[in-house]
Amino acid sequence: MKKLTSIILIALAAIGFAQEDINYQIPPPEILELVDFQRAPTISMDSKKEQIVFMYRNTYKTLAEISEDEMRLAGLRINPKTNISSTVTYVNNIQYKRFKDKNPVQIKGLPENPRLANFAWSPDETKIAFTHTAQNGVELWFVDFKTLTAKKLTDARVNANLGNPITWFKNENSILVRMLPKDKKELVDTKTALPTGPIVTVSDGSLAQNRTYQDLLKNRADEENFDILTTSELYKIDLNGNSKLWKERAIYNGEIFSPDGNYIMISTIERPYSYIVPLGRFPLVTNIYDQNGKLITEFNQKPLIEDMPKGFMAVQTGKRSISWRADKPATLIFAEALDGGDPANEVEFRDEVFQIEAPFNGKPESIAKTIGRYSGITWGNENYALMHDYWWNTRNTKTYLINPSDFSQKPKIIEDRNYQDQYSDPGTPETKRNEYGRYVLDIQDDNIFLLGEGFTEKGQFPFVDELNLKTLKANRLYQSNLTNKKEDISSILDIKKGEILVRMESKNEYPNYYVRNIKKKTAPVQITYFENPFKKIENVHKEVIKYKREDGLELSGTLYLPVGYDIKKKEKLPMIMWAYPAEYKDKSSAGQTTSNPNEFTFPYYGSPIYWVTRGYVVLDDAAFPIVGEGDEEPNDTFVEQLVANAKAAIDAVDKLGYIDRNRVAVGGHSYGAFMTANLLSHSDLFAAGIARSGAYNRTLTPFGFQSEERNYWEAPDIYNTMSPFMHADKMKTPLLLIHGNDDNNSGTYTMQSERYFNALKGFGAPTRLVILPKESHGYAAKESILHVIWEQDQWLEKYVKNRKIEN
Repeated sequence: MKKLTSIILIALAAIGFAQEDINYQIPPPEILELVDFQRAPTISMDSKKEQIVFMYRNTYKTLAEISEDEMRLAGLRINPKTNISSTVTYVNNIQYKRFKDKNPVQIKGLPENPRLANFAWSPDETKIAFTHTAQNGVELWFVDFKTLTAKKLTDARVNANLGNPITWFKNENSILVRMLPKDKKELVDTKTALPTGPIVTVSDGSLAQNRTYQDLLKNRADEENFDILTTSELYKIDLNGNSKLWKERAIYNGEIFSPDGNYIMISTIERPYSYIVPLGRFPLVTNIYDQNGKLITEFNQKPLIEDMPKGFMAVQTGKRSISWRADKPATLIFAEALDGGDPANEVEFRDEVFQIEAPFNGKPESIAKTIGRYSGITWGNENYALMHDYWWNTRNTKTYLINPSDFSQKPKIIEDRNYQDQYSDPGTPETKRNEYGRYVLDIQDDNIFLLGEGFTEKGQFPFVDELNLKTLKANRLYQSNLTNKKEDISSILDIKKGEILVRMESKNEYPNYYVRNIKKKTAPVQITYFENPFKKIENVHKEVIKYKREDGLELSGTLYLPVGYDIKKKEKLPMIMWAYPAEYKDKSSAGQTTSNPNEFTFPYYGSPIYWVTRGYVVLDDAAFPIVGEGDEEPNDTFVEQLVANAKAAIDAVDKLGYIDRNRVAVGGHSYGAFMTANLLSHSDLFAAGIARSGAYNRTLTPFGFQSEERNYWEAPDIYNTMSPFMHADKMKTPLLLIHGNDDNNSGTYTMQSERYFNALKGFGAPTRLVILPKESHGYAAKESILHVIWEQDQWLEKYVKNRKIEN
């Protein structure tokens, strides 16, 4: 009988699965006006804040761009014709200005149809190098800020398949560049190549509980193509375009000069490769060379890592986090796990940190041990440095004060807090560029400076604190008191003069940079002049509302009312709620508000804000905390908390008198899509839902997902209860499913939406599946984005705004 029922359901699904012949559509004019805008440039400043480079990009890619050739190998997506990642977003123009000049100057001599990427300032910050992707490959270019003219240095043979291929030599005007070998082999045609044998993968009995990765190697042809595309030769190229082979071919994965420029740490990827993990887990050899390319020492060999202990805090054994000490000419730092890399092992200290000086042939010196997992050191001077650790399971982070001149002194813990507790965040230490060109603590008379975001129960008020490292007492030098603008403190320009660099915005004023004098307290001096491209919604009503969940947990969301809405009349309108769940280990942190009503209203392709132009109330970034305190994990009560969060949000806006609670939609992207499907499956709160690029069957990600560390066999009830796919038989609310056909995100295979759609269709749920050709987890092409917004608008108009209530 069960078999017969299954056959009938499959047959019904097949009958009802109808393809719709549709071309790319565009949204209505009031939305299109907001979507079709020119993106403001991003900026890059030198360390002294004297020069600014403006980088302009197209707002969107085109369908033609994302349809270029692509190969997917070991977690990479590569354009095999041009030899650069197929996911790069290019800069198409650059301009330059001195810091206090008003208008930028156009850089001359740029290539025709610029596709620029991989920007790298020269050590003396008088030049900037970058790549240009031509039709047949990648070229190296640079700009000298004295002439403001771009110059081409190489032909189209630069190899950018493994990321930025540019490294400046420290003490001369030359660049170390990854170049394709001149005798590069032809790629293997995987469609026509005859197999030489079966694909065999072996387990030796070791635990290998890996998450679900995309774009892995699949066969020997993939391995050979990976070798061909990632193999480079290192060339030394001067600014006249003269080139010299500096290092023979290898799969170069990182080249970092020592602070004094006399040594270089080079990492290469080696065999054997893996078909179950991406290239970040492949064997990696790290060697140290002098500036002429002579081998000094074979420093580390990391093996293939297919089997790791369970948990987010699991790490490899042996040396890891290898880096140069920023305050010394040539000293290497690295960490080693003291718990075998296994978070399940109970030990006093998790990691030990070591250093070793040039020529790297002595015994490494122990710097310190960390209680949590080592996460880095912010170096300072001969007396002070800050070491950091964290432990995900408890959401704890610690900062240790260490003495770089005497590591026998016990590190002093000066910060020990829950890193999700935004209200207690003491701020980030300000750094400055030292004589080696590295960033270290800005220390003045035993004082450092902390720049804080300033989230409080009453709002956001960023600050600058002066912290004395001898007494550990803090003195507040400045705190923003703006209530009608949002102010972010970017950096300190000159603390003695009282000058800081800030970015200021309001809900209808585009973000711009200013110099503020915290001593003279004069009006801020504007540095950039970017204009608001969204004038149409600049006066839309916007506020952060706070409300409580039924268990008393404080929640919040950003509420928008439609253009021209009369608050006095309080017409009851349809509403769109958009959210993304977040896991917490304590209710105090979960209940904090980090939304600022003065943040600029910036609609982007994934935003619901467009629909304020279509007569909808919008509740964006609605808080959806999932809390599990003590021994309880957040996901133990995931569904119950989701529904409680949603009900609290609807109740709050309904109480304000703005909405018809029978016409409320919910939507989200990725884990927000997963949330949406669960809400529709387990509540009757919504008229419809929009789920983009989600995963709906957690048994297809059996070794963990999102913040869930337990595997399926340890917690089958959790996986099944949280999977909307398992509850398709009781889901009757209209659901729009959208997914990129080439999703590259771990776990969110396009198949997840396809199979969920088939299940819903089989049980008669109103649903629509939209697959976007050539798109990944995030959507890039203008044609796709306009169509996604059109689909969402059509869905909302049909099932929410014009919902018919059955008696």
